[in-house]
Amino acid sequence: MEIALSSEIICNSTGKETRVALMENGRLAELHIDRGDNRGFVGNVYLGRIVRVLPGMQAAFVEIGLERAAFLYVGDILSDAVGDADSDASKRAPRSKSRAGQPPIQDLIKEGEEIMVQVAKDPIGTKGARVTTHIALPGRFLVFMPTVEHVGISRRIDRDRERRRLRDIVDKNRKKGCGYIVRTVCEGRSTAILKQDIDFLEKSWDAIQAHKQTSKAPALLHAEYGIVLRAVRDLFHENVDRLVVDDKANFDQCRAFINDFMADAKNKVHLYRGSEPIYDTYGVDVEIGRSLGRKVWLKSGGYLVIDQTEALMAIDVNSGKFVGTSSLEATPLRIPIEAVDEVAHQLRLRNIGGIIIIDFI
Repeated sequence: MEIALSSEIICNSTGKETRVALMENGRLAELHIDRGDNRGFVGNVYLGRIVRVLPGMQAAFVEIGLERAAFLYVGDILSDAVGDADSDASKRAPRSKSRAGQPPIQDLIKEGEEIMVQVAKDPIGTKGARVTTHIALPGRFLVFMPTVEHVGISRRIDRDRERRRLRDIVDKNRKKGCGYIVRTVCEGRSTAILKQDIDFLEKSWDAIQAHKQTSKAPALLHAEYGIVLRAVRDLFHENVDRLVVDDKANFDQCRAFINDFMADAKNKVHLYRGSEPIYDTYGVDVEIGRSLGRKVWLKSGGYLVIDQTEALMAIDVNSGKFVGTSSLEATPLRIPIEAVDEVAHQLRLRNIGGIIIIDFI
């Protein structure tokens, strides 16, 4: 039997910082923070300039206007994303060995070229952002892929008949040569709603293309939604009980967005007017303190120590205050079982990927 989650999205704005928390059954499930100048860049589309090509690494550095040059791997390059890059291949560095069917990077791009890229991973530490030429523009119901002719359906939509219906709708309305990913929230949606999303995304792409024609690298061509509207787009669905916002401007934006795309849910949006800080009222600050420190306590008295480096995430599981109950065999087993659940929760909460090393008892 599936247990229904009670979900709330709580948005807090204080000066230059905006925080969005997703609470599930009173537990902090996701936290997104925008600190003004330190906001994330993932999803932004830039017109960049190739500043260095590294055949030995099959990668390149791209100037996009950020503090450090972005990193572009050969597997993230479309062969037609750089104009007439193949027209002068004979003048480039000698061909290095590459994977079967994959041209080497020096046959795809050259220093000084302008190239449209999208940030796939934010800068961290001394590393610049990672970028790709495979552009993806997320909408409320669909993700538009103007450079790939493919239609994909979310795996969470498991009914074959519904998958076929959604694929047919998208196939009939998409431009030739473009692709889409059908998001989970599409399930049960009408043709008119999906067509509205398609039109919006294709107009956004047309605007990006027009901006490119009048820009000189490095230039920002398209900025991803602000943190609050991204939360509404990605997190707000029919199973969310309410969205509470403590800033009037953000509240008006949310209402307008929801009125356009989810009019039947507009009554779930509330402007917080309490005298206490919103995160105190909803217990979010307590959850943040409990969940996001270097040491995270488990219910039994054990704890995790979480350390993030540029190369990997290390998680150490410790018994802490837990000394067992009846047997030696049960003592070292209970802590790892609790730790597995908490580690999965922490990976989602902290948006952690890459190499993760866990040292169990």
